[in-house]
Amino acid sequence: MAAEKNERVVITGLGGPEVLKLVEEDLPCPGPCEVRVPVLAVGVAFADSLMRHNLYPGTPPFPFAPGYDIVGEIDAIGEEVGKFQLGQRVAALTMVGGYSQYTIVPAAHLVPVPSRLDPAEAVSLVLRYVTAYQMLSRIAALCAGQSVLVHSAAGGVGTAALQLGKIAGLKMFGTGSKPKHDLVSALGAVPIDYRAENFVQRIRELAPKGLDCVLDPIGGMHWWESYSCLHRGGCLLCFGAQAAVSKGKLNAGFGFALLGLMNLLPTGKKASWFNVKHLRDQHPDWFRQDLSKLFDLLANRQIQPVIAAKLPLRDALIANEMLEKSQVSGKIVLLPQE
Repeated sequence: MAAEKNERVVITGLGGPEVLKLVEEDLPCPGPCEVRVPVLAVGVAFADSLMRHNLYPGTPPFPFAPGYDIVGEIDAIGEEVGKFQLGQRVAALTMVGGYSQYTIVPAAHLVPVPSRLDPAEAVSLVLRYVTAYQMLSRIAALCAGQSVLVHSAAGGVGTAALQLGKIAGLKMFGTGSKPKHDLVSALGAVPIDYRAENFVQRIRELAPKGLDCVLDPIGGMHWWESYSCLHRGGCLLCFGAQAAVSKGKLNAGFGFALLGLMNLLPTGKKASWFNVKHLRDQHPDWFRQDLSKLFDLLANRQIQPVIAAKLPLRDALIANEMLEKSQVSGKIVLLPQE
């Protein structure tokens, strides 16, 4: 039986993790083509931090609950929802709303989750593994033997990319701080200490002919340095702009102008911006197919999400502090039902 009230963590205004507040509200009801999902697990993402500073495109007005990816079990179904059932475990890329005990999701965005999967592991695939898989397979279309440099290799998307790249037989390199090199090595990549080494020079030593692909979430001139590591025909995929965030402002204009310039140069190289939600909206069938494939890989233990921490919903502030201070490797997951 569903509860009568719903606890959510909302962003009350601009600021750091301190603007997150736990509130109790009436239980939401699904409308036509919607379902209500008691959230078993929700991921903590860098996008949550950007939203708190109103730096993420499409950020709703305050207050609202963040939460980009969820796994839960349907407990109420609106009209015109055909193929899902009460009690069915599902996943969704929500962008917002996940920091809740109960949330409303359009049925069109749901992907069935095998019930035997751990919710915290399953939710780790929805944003980060789909992002990594689609960049490597859908966009760059890399094959066995080709090479890739993964920046922030010990992070959520980075560890996902290395695991998927190893399955695909890729030759991999990964940047990270020295304490994270054991993890990067264990995942099958040659670690590069971005603090002590010039990664461009190191790549030229390790792969003199250049790379097939670079995955870069940093932004700005870092994208140009990554671009220089490619051989003719190589592909730079940018999926974040961490370096563009400073003093509460998003200074991404230069970086995106640089991306445009790269594609005008007669180098034979490509540079693209990747956003998993945009591709989900353009090709919802791809998202369902790719996430379902990833669930199969997880069920067969061919991939192993790196879970940094599991915390109750009331500790969302602590989780966001951990993320912003880069204190952990892997995914931070909130468990709203605990």
